[in-house]
Amino acid sequence: MKNSTHLLFGFLLVLFSACEKDKEKVEEAPTESFRNEVAATEVNIATAERKSFDYLISAPGKLEAGAEVMTVIEQAGYLLEVNVREGQFVNKGDVIARLDATEPAFKLEKAKIGLRNANALYESAKYGFPKLFASDSIEQKAIVEDQLKATNGVFLAEVDLREAQLSFDRSVVKAPISGQVADLKFKAGSLVSANQELCQILGTQEFILKVKVLESEISLISINQKAEVYPVSKTQTALSGKVTGINPKVDESGLVQVSISLPANKNLLPGMNARAVIRAPQNNSLVVPKDALVFRSGRAVVFTIENKESKWNYVEVGKDNGEEVEILDGIEENSTVITSNNLQLAHQAPVQIVKE
Repeated sequence: MKNSTHLLFGFLLVLFSACEKDKEKVEEAPTESFRNEVAATEVNIATAERKSFDYLISAPGKLEAGAEVMTVIEQAGYLLEVNVREGQFVNKGDVIARLDATEPAFKLEKAKIGLRNANALYESAKYGFPKLFASDSIEQKAIVEDQLKATNGVFLAEVDLREAQLSFDRSVVKAPISGQVADLKFKAGSLVSANQELCQILGTQEFILKVKVLESEISLISINQKAEVYPVSKTQTALSGKVTGINPKVDESGLVQVSISLPANKNLLPGMNARAVIRAPQNNSLVVPKDALVFRSGRAVVFTIENKESKWNYVEVGKDNGEEVEILDGIEENSTVITSNNLQLAHQAPVQIVKE
């Protein structure tokens, strides 16, 4: 019985030793063999190029008419006519309203009669100086004429006539500029006071989009710089514009107002919301496609290819225009960068370039 126990123990010892040796063989298997067994990740590639890079500055704003003028009723009275409606286009000088001109017309006629009477008195007074007005003394005659006109009320009557004519002309309200009528406030038959607003005329031959950009980006913007404008009503359609004004002041939020002009467009209305994209070219920048950039643990990474394997590169990122990214440090010019299947890619993973 004792011998049987020893034999069994010996057999188990030999079996355990054999298992340990097999385990050591497995652990000693080279990692290279596993790498060869892993299928290569198919990737697309691009080249890190040094070139001109368009940085895009995007900012929202509201459209304004190129010119906005308030039409004012300059004297009190009844509105006999209002000849326009909101949205109607008018030319500069068109009559858009008429006031009851009975009283101004009466004053104008009275002023004309007053001037005729004054001139009659003046002509009668000239008969008192027959020799002077028959002579060639131009300077002396001019002096006496002025004295006679002044004493007989001609100058004052002329002023009264101009004043009456001005009052009569103000009974007709004309468009100060060409454009569209907006915010019409009165109808025919309304009793109005002097200097009341009748309507606004919007000069829509040009539009202005006012946006606010970060003070850190204002150095990248200059007058006549090109801009793309996307109205909210048509977000996919870009309208061409240019920078026409930069407010030389930073507001309390650290923003600077920039004005962008646009040509007339029938689909635009003052007050519309729109987004501007201003192109700021950057020369001699090292650029990669945005798809080449991934983030690991909050840090920017670009994978390059060396010896058919991926290489993990931490990079310092500059400006981003939505399609390309500026690389300040971390990879070399002309490096081959991976642009697809790089989200879960590991360092020194086998890769295969997909031929497009």
